[in-house]
Amino acid sequence: MSDLINADLVRLDADLGTDKHDAIRALARIADQAGRATDVDQVVTDAFEREAKNPTGLPGGIAIPHCRTTGVDEPTLVFARLAPKVDFGAKDGPADLAFLILAPEGGGNTHLQLLTKLARSLVKASFTDALRAASTPQEVADLVNGVVGEAPAAAAPAAPAAAPAGRRRLVAVTACPTGIAHTYMAAEALEAAAERAGVDLQVETQGSAGAKPLTSETIASAEAVIFAVDVGVRDRGRFAGKPLVSSGVKRPFDQADQMITEALQAADDPNASRVEGSGTDGGDTSTSSAGESWGGRTRRVLMTGVSYMIPFVAAGGLLIALSFLLGGYEIVGPAADIVKNNSIFDLPDPAALNLDHALFDSGLMAYIGAIFFVLGKTAFLFFIPALAGYIAYAIADRPGIAPGFVMGGLAADVMQFGTPATGFLGAIVGGVLAGLIAHWIGGWKVPTWARGLMPVLVIPLFTSVIAGILMIVVFGRPIAWLMGQLEDGLNSLSGGSAIILGVILGLMMAFDMGGPLNKVAYSFAAAGVGGAALASDAPELQIMAAVMLAGMVPPIALALATVLRPGLFNAPERENGKAGWALGLSFITEGAIPFAAADPLRVIPAIMLGSAVTGGLSMAMHVAVRAPHGGIFVLFAVDNILGYFIALIAGVVVGAIAVIILKSIGSTDPEPAAERELATV
Repeated sequence: MSDLINADLVRLDADLGTDKHDAIRALARIADQAGRATDVDQVVTDAFEREAKNPTGLPGGIAIPHCRTTGVDEPTLVFARLAPKVDFGAKDGPADLAFLILAPEGGGNTHLQLLTKLARSLVKASFTDALRAASTPQEVADLVNGVVGEAPAAAAPAAPAAAPAGRRRLVAVTACPTGIAHTYMAAEALEAAAERAGVDLQVETQGSAGAKPLTSETIASAEAVIFAVDVGVRDRGRFAGKPLVSSGVKRPFDQADQMITEALQAADDPNASRVEGSGTDGGDTSTSSAGESWGGRTRRVLMTGVSYMIPFVAAGGLLIALSFLLGGYEIVGPAADIVKNNSIFDLPDPAALNLDHALFDSGLMAYIGAIFFVLGKTAFLFFIPALAGYIAYAIADRPGIAPGFVMGGLAADVMQFGTPATGFLGAIVGGVLAGLIAHWIGGWKVPTWARGLMPVLVIPLFTSVIAGILMIVVFGRPIAWLMGQLEDGLNSLSGGSAIILGVILGLMMAFDMGGPLNKVAYSFAAAGVGGAALASDAPELQIMAAVMLAGMVPPIALALATVLRPGLFNAPERENGKAGWALGLSFITEGAIPFAAADPLRVIPAIMLGSAVTGGLSMAMHVAVRAPHGGIFVLFAVDNILGYFIALIAGVVVGAIAVIILKSIGSTDPEPAAERELATV
């Protein structure tokens, strides 16, 4: 392998113009003149595209324009000491040191690891001072190659060393769009600041050289988390509940010390912002995927699909429920014609369209209701493709998304071709198929020139063909038959069998409070809402009501218990109890997690009992709800509001009493007496 940089790729005190785009063009031409660029125009295009996302100027007079590109075949660094300086967008002024960092599209991780070493060195004053003092191009090349060194041998991530006794613990994630430079420089800056503060910090760099995921033990022991990212955090659910400091990836370059201080303050503040979720959404990534158990991998894959699906379901369901509130249940029939033929200046006539329940008999309400219905049904149309697409994404990363969505489209028969409608079961099977096939094709050995085509053309094309044929020819009809049997079974539910189903769903909702069982029960209910009949006795709508009510019980029951017997709970738990009222009423079951984490053997059985009571009563009283989310705030979408409140209150009371009884048996003082006295002053 060639050196990342040599004397031919260095310019000292060079006039490359006063505009950053001129400077980037000049740096790319230097790479071309040195024989390192195969397509200099492509290099310039890709570097400009990256620069447009976020300026690459850094504090201290440094600029690092960079990109992944098909215009080079091997990692390349071009360095220029600029005279005059060029403004690359740094807050403290123009840059006099510029690195153009070029990584080949689809290149191996070994080369990328060398680039990360350089990125980490650029935040060290001793290195940049030496670059400014260098007198020859060869001296610069030697300095850089000395910092980069040899490529590290591939190895499994080692568990981080234990923090010294008495030191506080933090974790962080850094990530930028290309994952070549800023990701690792931000990590280096945070690590240096943590060392100055006497804090133990472990950083997960989610970059192009691959991430070494933080272990579950490291995350659990951390007091707070820092996200310094310009893109989404992979497996964000691992950090759920942790106090959070969040920023762009460039903030640590000049405010790393402040971010460490903010993280410590957040850890001490019970009202600090926290990472959303239940702590199980992201799956267990304590090891690389190669060492992940099949159970853990399966859970991670399914939970990824469900977590991306839920916004489609929630938004679509609430829009449909609002359309019924405004236009009446009859809006289903004429909604499309109203949106097509009417406008705000030409409102429909509710009487002529038989919209007997339009709000205030208003044409405006009917028109807005029709729009909401169309929007809601459109959102619902995509939730099955989203489920399949992001299951495939969890297996094969971005190349799996397109074929996964195609398999989800087949499962929902979105184009009405008459293919077997396999619903959410078909989406799961199709998403897994697409992910596995895409992952397999992604492992093919291909020539260098073809690497750039793999993720955008070859993998999606071949995966869609292979998985699509399997879904239509092999799996479609059996899954459709199974879905038909499930639907027939739901339609036949009555009496005791319906109540038993409600009890089971209640137990599932409370057991892990937003975890896999909770999400399975929720997905089962939400999948039926979109295609359910409008009649209030439709079993799908009753199942949705049982699931929603059962999910509301745990936080409210625990909040009530902290009011009835505050001495059984410590001060932080009593504070969490105050938030539990609002979280529970909003159908956010995760509000119970702090209590369950502190005392799982007593809290979890108690809230499961309360949710089971609510689920069974809801089914027994034929409560129905047309909205898949919203809790108390979607009462307009509820049939049998009296039964709704009876089921909810009964479960909350049973759950609270059970918590109090179990925590009273063999209980120990939850906090020192002095601390308790202060809490009650």
